[in-house]
Formats: sequence, structure tokens, C-alpha cells
Amino acid sequence: MNIKEVISNEKVDFTGVELSYFLLGLLSAFENRFQAVADNAMQEISWKQFFAVICINLCKEKPTVKELSEIMGSSHQNVKQILLKLEKKGFVCIAVDEKDKRKQRIELTDYCREFCAKNEGMTDLVIGKMFEGVSPEQLQVTIQTIMQIEDNLKKIERF
Repeated sequence: MNIKEVISNEKVDFTGVELSYFLLGLLSAFENRFQAVADNAMQEISWKQFFAVICINLCKEKPTVKELSEIMGSSHQNVKQILLKLEKKGFVCIAVDEKDKRKQRIELTDYCREFCAKNEGMTDLVIGKMFEGVSPEQLQVTIQTIMQIEDNLKKIERF
């Protein structure tokens, strides 16, 4: 059931729900639905594991677990668990930092790079279908909105 079906479902009543609450619920429900589709499409690794790979790939140098946690917006413990699973599957190598033995650095393996290259077409197809009918302007407004909400969230964390 997609969100439009949920909204029109007579068993659910969204009357009087503030837009901000509705948006938060929509984002949460979307994330769950997207994760299910992405997990099914990737098959060998989960969406969260693939997201970690994407974030590692964006780094200019091998990130530490802490740095990757910050980029992913997740706890150190959660990211560490994701990395251990990726390491077990041969996607990443976790090694002690040569300069600071307290830190662990993460590196993508050749196997991971091959997996990404092999799945690039499928990923592009899924993303293309997902954003069909969404203009660059709509995407920009959505990105700006979410970034503003996140800035506001950071202010709340300081309480």
C-alpha cells in the first residue's frame, strides 16, 4: 500500500493532522518503503549497507568509523555493525590507522567496486523511475526544506 492508498483508506483519518507531523510520518513511511524496494533490488547487501558504501565512496580519503557515522547520520554502534557485515561479505576492509592506532579506517575492496559497477545500470533505472515526473526545481526545494529542518533539529539537540 502506498501513501496515497493509505490516505484514501477509510480506516485511517488524517483530518486535523498538522502538515509538519504529516511530513514527518510521510518521510518515515517513505524510508521504510524505499528500504524494502532497495533491499530487494540489491539482494546481496541491504540498502543501509549500500548507503554506507556510497558514503565511503564520497570521502576524499579513507574515513574513520566516527567520520562515516557523522556522514551517515547514524550512531557509531550502528555504523560499526553495518561495516562488520560488509567486511564479512568482502565489501570493505577495516584497518587500524597507521598514524593513530586508536582509529580504524574503512576502505572499499575491489569486490565492492566490481559490485557497484555491475549494479550501476540497475541503480540508475530504479532512481530514474522513482524520480519520474519530479522536476529539478521540485528536488531543489525538497532538498532545501529537509536541510532547513535538519538545521532546526541540531538546535533541539543542544537542549
